[in-house]
Amino acid sequence: MSSIITPFLKKTYQMKLYYKTFDLHLYDTFKIAHDQRNIQQTLIVGLEHQGKMGFGEATASKYYQRPVASIIEILEKNRHHIEKTPFESLELFIEDLQSFFQGNSFALCTLDVAAHDLYGKINGVPIHQYWDLDTSRMPLTNYTIGIDELSKMESKIKAFPWPVYKIKLGTDDDLSIVKALRKTTDAVFRVDANCAWTAAQTIEYAKSFKELGVEFIEQPLAAGDWEGMAEVYKYSTLPIMADESCIEITDVALCKGYFHGVNIKLMKCGGLLVARKMIAQAQSMGLMVMVGCMTESSVGISAISQLLPMLDFVDMDGSLLICNDIASGPRFHNGEVILSSENGTGVVMHTPWM
Repeated sequence: MSSIITPFLKKTYQMKLYYKTFDLHLYDTFKIAHDQRNIQQTLIVGLEHQGKMGFGEATASKYYQRPVASIIEILEKNRHHIEKTPFESLELFIEDLQSFFQGNSFALCTLDVAAHDLYGKINGVPIHQYWDLDTSRMPLTNYTIGIDELSKMESKIKAFPWPVYKIKLGTDDDLSIVKALRKTTDAVFRVDANCAWTAAQTIEYAKSFKELGVEFIEQPLAAGDWEGMAEVYKYSTLPIMADESCIEITDVALCKGYFHGVNIKLMKCGGLLVARKMIAQAQSMGLMVMVGCMTESSVGISAISQLLPMLDFVDMDGSLLICNDIASGPRFHNGEVILSSENGTGVVMHTPWM
């Protein structure tokens, strides 16, 4: 009597891509020099593999001409590559996808962050531990006060006591605004003009702002005004941080000698893998490093939180500005960030989305 020996079949898993749009409602109208909004549309991406789901996010951006529809379009165009790319190595998975998403860093960011979250969940580890980071030292996050009537800006500070505020500027009364707000609090100020000033204005404002307890100025000039930034860098009495002038990794070296630091944003650069490379490059060049948000939910904010031990400054208040957060992640107490105990990026989805 013969017997048939059935070979052991190893179960294989295929990556699955999901996504859904949400409207994030802000507590107050959020106004900056080149935009304002009450609702922030966002795209949540899910990557499913081995029974786990990782989440990433990208919000729509008028300034960077990235509506959610454009992100969905390129995700669908490359769905086959996303779902067929092996997920044996986190870094190789993301690097394999990068060539398909050149020109749309927002879409790449959703996949990069979802992949990091998924990898951590599959392997039972928070991403900051996977990177072997020391979380004993992490910067405080600022809370952002958007452009508004002065009385409303004052009321927001009084209603939300915080040790560090980012003050959005770009009006005809910027100096008066900072002087008035200084009377309401002893907190540290950071000011962000979002490209609204000239070099001469920036140099003059810096003198007064330094006496008013301003820590640094963020992106005072238009992104392409390198001649003006050379003057600002030479004569400003306050450090200058690049935002709109530092989008991708090649921009870091360009900022040396024009800015004192860079504000890296995950959607601008394409996610955590590239962001870490930009951080390392900036630090090797003696530049200060900040990571900022773009009014994300706790999905995107959780990803930023994993980078905290690497940073000098952080702006991760997006989830604090919205009244219908769709997830949970890090918690906040008087500027301090309390990391989530969950694996991956630490995010837990609350809103049904599949």
